[in-house]
Amino acid sequence: MSTTAVPDVAVAAVDEGFWTRNRKVGLVLLTLGLLATVLFGALATGEQARFTLSEDAAGAALEVNGTVGAIVFGLIALAAGGSMLAGLPKRWFVPVLAVGLVAFVLSFLCWQVSAAPTGQNFMPLVNIVRGTFLLALPLIFGSLAGVLCERSGVVNVAIEGQLLMGAFSGALFGSISGSVWVGLLAAAVGGSLISLLLAVFSIRYLVDQVVMGIVLNLLAVGITGFLYERLMQTDAARYNSAPRFSNWEIPLLSDIPLLGPALFRGNIFLYLALLLVLVIHIALFRTRWGLRTRSVGEHPTAADTLGVRVLGLRYRNVIMAGAVAGIGGASYTLALFSFTKNMIGGKGFIALAALIFGRWSPTGALLAALFFGFADQLATYLGAINSVIPGQFLAMLPYLATILAVAGLVGRVRAPAADGKPYIKG
Repeated sequence: MSTTAVPDVAVAAVDEGFWTRNRKVGLVLLTLGLLATVLFGALATGEQARFTLSEDAAGAALEVNGTVGAIVFGLIALAAGGSMLAGLPKRWFVPVLAVGLVAFVLSFLCWQVSAAPTGQNFMPLVNIVRGTFLLALPLIFGSLAGVLCERSGVVNVAIEGQLLMGAFSGALFGSISGSVWVGLLAAAVGGSLISLLLAVFSIRYLVDQVVMGIVLNLLAVGITGFLYERLMQTDAARYNSAPRFSNWEIPLLSDIPLLGPALFRGNIFLYLALLLVLVIHIALFRTRWGLRTRSVGEHPTAADTLGVRVLGLRYRNVIMAGAVAGIGGASYTLALFSFTKNMIGGKGFIALAALIFGRWSPTGALLAALFFGFADQLATYLGAINSVIPGQFLAMLPYLATILAVAGLVGRVRAPAADGKPYIKG
């Protein structure tokens, strides 16, 4: 056996060649670092770029000369890319990539903030962090719903409809009852109803799961739009004036610089989203339920032979996912806005992209959702300082990153083996 193993390894090494995936990523990062050093350094001004640790221009701040900062951070990104191109050990790949990307972003921000009009050449970091989490909230709930479904072997393209039905149910029943808690419960039930239809038609009747998800999205848009016109538009005071959850400040933690005001002075949805990420991660990878869920998503036949009720587990997890997404939809109507037609506006599909970018993991989905939220918040900030960079370009970046991830540029992305495949018990 040893005589055949060595040639196989040698052939594999020859086939892989010099341009491994890590070196390709290093070349991309090297190019970005060169762009940052030369272009951002040339466009930045000598003005101080101020990054304030508050919600405005006052208070403590991190200050750096715009030109110097853009060049120095660009050189850091350049060095990170060069080390990866030179053949960095695999265990250092993720940390070095993260350092390089953060340095590139900081170089870009040094250019933008220093070149802003007088009086606007500062970035309030508390607002940026708070806005990032606020914009990411529905994405976090939606991507967690996707994790629960797809780890069980059911593709959940209906996240958009679950979010929308949750937002509508929360607004309607919260308004009628005058209670935010009734609205929250109704939102979870509304999302679960969409998931129940997905489960019945996909698991029981073996309907194509992607097609069924799209149909359910259209159904949610139709039902909520019709009831909005018949009830909410005609009597908004009665049917579309739900109370709002107030912000809860956590003593001591809220006084932490930067993160305290952004994370520990939020509403229930922020705390619940972070708690659900922790709970689902632990449950998925540290409990019997999680082991069974992952086995059903990877190899349902083997799970069935070991006594796992495959179909029953899929039903429960899909319905649970709908409740999570429904609560995410309520983060709009029980915390921020009144309900309007199709108010989710494609966030469900962005959550699906975050799920893929996060590699079907609760913590990965959280980080991907925050990445999308940061891009949205950064676009808003640059629009406020009249940046020459179009906001649409920044809004495009997370999707480009998702495409690169799915294409395997930053590592292999593999869905659960049985994802989207109906199970027929023999």
